[in-house]
Amino acid sequence: MEDINELIRQRLNKLEALKAKGIEPYGRRFEKSCSIKELVEDFEENKEVSVAGRITALRLHGKSAFLDLKDYTGKVQIYLKEDTVAGDFFKEIFPSFDIGDIIGVKGQLFKTRTGEVTINVQEATVLSKGLRPLPEKWHGLKDIEIRYRQRYLDLVMNEEVRKVFQIRSRVITFIRDYLDSLGYLEVETPMMQPIPGGAIARPFKTHHNALGIDLYLRIAPELYLKRLLVGGFDKVYEINRNFRNEGLSRKHNPEFTMLEVYASYCDYKDMMRLTEDMICKIAEGLFGKREIPRGDTAISLEGPWDRISFYSALKQATGIDLRGVKDIRKVAKDLGVEIKPEDLDMDILNNIFEKKVEPKLTCATFIVDYPAIFSPLAKRKQDDPELVERFELYIAGQEIANAYSELNDPIEQRRRFEEALEGRKEATSNEKVDSGVNIDSGVNIDSGVNIDGDFLRALEYGMPPAGGLGIGIDRLIMVLTGQDSIRDVILFPQLKPEA
Repeated sequence: MEDINELIRQRLNKLEALKAKGIEPYGRRFEKSCSIKELVEDFEENKEVSVAGRITALRLHGKSAFLDLKDYTGKVQIYLKEDTVAGDFFKEIFPSFDIGDIIGVKGQLFKTRTGEVTINVQEATVLSKGLRPLPEKWHGLKDIEIRYRQRYLDLVMNEEVRKVFQIRSRVITFIRDYLDSLGYLEVETPMMQPIPGGAIARPFKTHHNALGIDLYLRIAPELYLKRLLVGGFDKVYEINRNFRNEGLSRKHNPEFTMLEVYASYCDYKDMMRLTEDMICKIAEGLFGKREIPRGDTAISLEGPWDRISFYSALKQATGIDLRGVKDIRKVAKDLGVEIKPEDLDMDILNNIFEKKVEPKLTCATFIVDYPAIFSPLAKRKQDDPELVERFELYIAGQEIANAYSELNDPIEQRRRFEEALEGRKEATSNEKVDSGVNIDSGVNIDSGVNIDGDFLRALEYGMPPAGGLGIGIDRLIMVLTGQDSIRDVILFPQLKPEA
């Protein structure tokens, strides 16, 4: 700590030295002619350029110096010589330079004897004096907490991290372009809701003083997007932020990004085709082919993707036909799957699937035909009413997407909500919970029982048959970039406060 403090003190002295010479250490607008990547790619001998960036290396050679300058697009070498740079640069300004400072330079391009593109600097301007030294080396997982807490430092030091978030931005842009080209309308729905619905999750609760009511940060936008189908918008989507007041893990962050898509007069098979086509085209745009790199190998996305029923996948993984099993708790115990006393049969069945099936789903696979009790917003299969028209997409052992043929029968929907509510009330009665526990899609317990009556009223006016799709953007980026933790694809993940 003393060494760091001494380095900071030295930099503060340099800062004061600049000020004493009348030089502003935190500069103003600087006109750039191009990015560093552009000047390297479009190199022309003696071309005049003006760029800005951060000093990442500094090598002094008597009355000249070579520096590495980096911006968000790349790195370039710059050459400073006492009799070339305007004014008394070497006497007045250069002694105050440190690695990490942000500067602007103007000069001419040339190549060194080794062929490295270099700027022969005529003018140099201090734009931001760094007071803290950058790490000399970056030790990856050894500094994992610092990386997440000080993402700005992570981005400065780690080019691979920057690439992940550049890919994330490209993917979201592609999704928008793709859906817009198919005639979908991008919309926005409330992030504060009186009754959180659309998923099984614990919401964050807040209070609106002017209205005098409690509200919840949304756990999903589904019920509002389907209201828009009632209103006559046939094809809508939202790239939305959702909030769930639950634990953190490598797959879960309390705040996350989802894509939700709804199309009238469609079903889950249409959503399956859309999902496969969109993800394949994303891969083509990123990697030039329908596959996702995985070190020395790759995950092929060539279609058609596998389709396996929920119960068939469980039987393949466990050797047990779990449909209709009476003592699911004993089965889970025999399989070594942990369960809680308050878990319902559906929770236990889902836990078995997560532990025994998910890790084996490396290739793109649609798991279809889920139990109806799992999906109170999905339409039942005509030939097997105990199952619903639903799929979940898995790639690299990760759940990426969830979709179904939307239930549009208001009477059936009300009954399904009530069944879901009754099934959950006993499970939560002995739990110590904060007020505001979401029980199921469209159902909420909070000092009493609430069902989203307005959503049911909307269905009573008539909602067209529709297909709906949700894709976890964060998990999709994890798969596309080979990251093991959701924190590595979220710029500022939630963390415990620093001690």
